Amino acid sequence: MTYKRILTIQDISCVGQCSTTVALPVLSALGHETCILPTMVLSTHTGGFGRPVVQRLDGRLLETAAHWRENGIFFDAILVGYLGSIPAVEAAGEILKTMLAPGGLAIVDPAMGDNGRLYAGFDGDYVAAVGRLCAQADILLPNRTEAELLGEKALAGRTLVLTGAVDSPGRTGILLRTREGERTYVHDRIGGGFHGTGDLFAAVFTGVLMQGKEAFDAARIAADFVKLCIENTVADPAHWYGVRFEPVLTKLAEMVK
Repeated sequence: MTYKRILTIQDISCVGQCSTTVALPVLSALGHETCILPTMVLSTHTGGFGRPVVQRLDGRLLETAAHWRENGIFFDAILVGYLGSIPAVEAAGEILKTMLAPGGLAIVDPAMGDNGRLYAGFDGDYVAAVGRLCAQADILLPNRTEAELLGEKALAGRTLVLTGAVDSPGRTGILLRTREGERTYVHDRIGGGFHGTGDLFAAVFTGVLMQGKEAFDAARIAADFVKLCIENTVADPAHWYGVRFEPVLTKLAEMVK
């Protein structure tokens, strides 16, 4: 396995097992040097704890990237997740243009909605900004809601991994679309919805892909690992705010072999 340097650009929700607090341990466990660029710091995620304390970092993102360039620091892959504001989206786009090493991959999870609606605080202007960002990506990781919001113009011409693409009683799955065609992977649906599973999927997919696996294998492993984490959580109603991925993180390496 080749040792890769991966940057993830997304928020830090200090409590809640999502975004950076998922991506950092997962990418590291998969053997990669993992660097972070937080777009904001929240006391918790926004899914049920009440109004979090928020510190926005929009104005420091490009300054941070400039400091990296001064030191010759570039990245084999950049994984973009939840950004939270149009200035952060625009900064992420500039970083994708300037901070990838030759041959590096831009992987974008356009985290902005689910269950048929936008997340609170977002509007059409935000969707348009994310659409422009997606046009710079090599690989897109939307859920069904985000894919519908973005439309085919933003999705066309790049590898697409669509989560929640299969929706039938007791079953769910993913769809991979490349220039060679489409493939689906279907598995059992466990329990209801859980916070942070999209972030977990994106981190596992990116880490496995950067180990040299094909995109479909990376997506399949990511889906299976998320399912395993949900199985490890579903019997614990007190853990409603995320999935207990840490106790099964050691099994991820076995799943990749």
